[in-house]
Amino acid sequence: MKQKQYTSMEDIRLDLLTLNLQRKIQMEELKLTHHQFKEDLSPMNWIGSLLKGVKKYGALLLLKKLIK
Repeated sequence: MKQKQYTSMEDIRLDLLTLNLQRKIQMEELKLTHHQFKEDLSPMNWIGSLLKGVKKYGALLLLKKLIK
């Protein structure tokens, strides 16, 4: 990965703010996916939704680990 060259403290501050907001958005998406996963495990939706929920939850966890 190519390192970004900063020219001022303002550039650094804006980049950190952007990254922080992206992290917060991803955490909210992860929470939403977790909630949806719990609903998918209800007896009526168990078989069909199980595979879809695991796929979403795993992808977001992988994304979270890549960002850290």
